[in-house]
Amino acid sequence: MGIEVVGVVGAGVMGRGVAQNLAQTNHRVILLDVSEAILEQAKSEIEKNVRFHRLFNKTNAAESLKSTMSRIEFSTSYSRFAEADFVVENVTEKWPIKQKVYEQLEAVCPKHTIYAANTSAISITRIASLTARASQVLGMHFMNPVPMKSTVEVIRGYHTSDETIEIANSFLSNMGKQGIVVRDSPGFVSNRVLMLTINEAIWVLHDGVATAEDVDRIFETCFGHKMGPLATADLIGLDTILFSIETLYESYNDSKFRPCPLLKKMVDAGLHGRKSEHGFYSYRGTE
Repeated sequence: MGIEVVGVVGAGVMGRGVAQNLAQTNHRVILLDVSEAILEQAKSEIEKNVRFHRLFNKTNAAESLKSTMSRIEFSTSYSRFAEADFVVENVTEKWPIKQKVYEQLEAVCPKHTIYAANTSAISITRIASLTARASQVLGMHFMNPVPMKSTVEVIRGYHTSDETIEIANSFLSNMGKQGIVVRDSPGFVSNRVLMLTINEAIWVLHDGVATAEDVDRIFETCFGHKMGPLATADLIGLDTILFSIETLYESYNDSKFRPCPLLKKMVDAGLHGRKSEHGFYSYRGTE
């Protein structure tokens, strides 16, 4: 199946990254969100990131920016997805919001359209149950920042067909990425392991065992990680971390996924990490 137009739902950090990556690999993109203000912010961020990417790679930044941005259409209307061959959904990890999104997609998308849910914890099989095309629904767990990450966790739902997996892998290849296919299970591989690590690192901080800096330094210097678990949490967003851990806790009914009280307190206080300029570290004046 030829993929001419890609719909991207959600213009937050992940959606912006997916749209940018697609446009930079010559895909036509329709980026959708609920308000013009959000889309304007997304446009500004994508332009900034494209300039940085092109300058870093020593290419003609102005020319590349113009051609990349010309391939992205910004919209608040699902009706534009009547042209979409492939949809990447990136909305927040809240089931009622997911439900509304797929109801609207089903109302406008052609029968051949494939849905890829960019989720970190919610069951792909459950998402597929919202549609009349379960065989054409799969998970694509992109990593942040999307344009800089070469690998994507691809999740096969209960009904996902081999053809859909094949098309998805080809789609990712055209984005300059490789897909690793795993089976549908809450948290899949990456987040089932990563969220446990991050949550336990927060517990270590909560218990006064070490400072945030020293927790991360141990992972960076002893294990060779590029970024420690608490800095990683700030990058992902502490609100997103909490949503993911709560989903895992509910899904497995296992106490090992119980969210640390410090994480809940920080989210309640609006300390969400980089996007709020403060989390385990302060980011004021760093952008």
